[in-house]
Amino acid sequence: METHDDELTSFADLLDSADADAPAPVIDPAERARRRRRRLRAGITTAVVALVLLGLAGGYAAYALTTPVALPAAETRTPQPTAGAPASLAMPAGASAVQVSGGTDFLGVDGLAAASGAPGPLPMASITKLVTALVVLDAHPLSGPDDPGPVLTFSKADHALYDQYYVRGATIAAMPTGSTMSLHDALELMLVVSASNYADAVSTWAFGSRGAFVRATDAWLDRNGLGRITVVEPTGIDPRNTATAADLITLGTIAMSNETIAGIVGMTTLDVPGFTGSNTNSLLGTDGVRGIKTGTLEGSNLLFSSLLDVGIDEPLTITGAVLGGRDRDSVNSDVERMLGSIRSGFHAVSLARRGEVYGSYETPWGAEAQMVVAADAAVLTWSDTPITAEMTTSPLTTGRAGEKVGTITWTAGPRTLSTDLVLDADIAMPDDWWRLTHPLELDGPLAGRG
Repeated sequence: METHDDELTSFADLLDSADADAPAPVIDPAERARRRRRRLRAGITTAVVALVLLGLAGGYAAYALTTPVALPAAETRTPQPTAGAPASLAMPAGASAVQVSGGTDFLGVDGLAAASGAPGPLPMASITKLVTALVVLDAHPLSGPDDPGPVLTFSKADHALYDQYYVRGATIAAMPTGSTMSLHDALELMLVVSASNYADAVSTWAFGSRGAFVRATDAWLDRNGLGRITVVEPTGIDPRNTATAADLITLGTIAMSNETIAGIVGMTTLDVPGFTGSNTNSLLGTDGVRGIKTGTLEGSNLLFSSLLDVGIDEPLTITGAVLGGRDRDSVNSDVERMLGSIRSGFHAVSLARRGEVYGSYETPWGAEAQMVVAADAAVLTWSDTPITAEMTTSPLTTGRAGEKVGTITWTAGPRTLSTDLVLDADIAMPDDWWRLTHPLELDGPLAGRG
């Protein structure tokens, strides 16, 4: 074993000795130059690549940090509100009609008209006195509500009318022979307390005889489109004095356009020296009622005018008529109920509540906010007028809570109402890291590529 180890050591020594004695390789100078050039080119290339990479990184960072972000996606809903309940007019018993005008934003230029009961003519009783007053004033006009007009002197024949109408159960007022009174005061006694003897005396004074009065009345009715109204005497005590409820609506409109008549029928008590008495129309002042005339024979009649407050800018002008009611109290109750049904036909419809969500925004970087109603909204409508809604929204990148981002507009007939939509939370810009790591979601030239 020892001899073998010695042999190996000696062989290694011989190899080392041989390497030490071998001459160094000779490198050609040209080859050396070529190697030097290759090393130089490699270094330059490495430097250039490094510079390019650094430039690209800096350019991308500038792009990512300055390019606008994509707009948030908006999701919206436009709920259509439910219309109000349909109006239902509570028409009085008997033959009745009503005409409502005003409130054109709700009812249109033609207003509202309704009728019920028998459409044919019925006795109009003391509403006849309204016709008598209008025909007399057509022949002997007064200059205004404060004009007393000519003075009437009552004869023995006029005085006799007191007893004639007394025995027939009509309303009467004293009329001594030789007494005098202004035409205005005589009309008050006719229309406020419904004195039949005054209606007869005034009509004879104006036209000279009963026959002349009837002829003048027929002509006046024809001129005013009221040819279906029949008048055979001036008081209404004769049941042949007839009209339809629809005809009386026209008559009432004409009466209230006459300043003298309108002033008299609205008086709650007489304003005639030496006389006292209350208006037979006990509805005066109730639900805006301002006249016009009662009438009673076998049934109870009422022609009325009201300026009814329903919560809009101006009161409605309502003219109504009832013929053949059971009694005065029931007619009054029916009329009040009808006026109440007109008023309740106007109702506020809730459209939106403050804070109600109408949409939302969601950004690509995860920010979210809801689109909410800025304030409660309600609209006053008539009956079941349809209501529509339209919503507009604004493009948005960022925003703060409370910022306006849209508008919702409701339309009910010719009326419109708008309310702002606002953010309920902030929407902030994305941070730098999100920009650097989401190049395809920026709103630049790389957007949409992948």
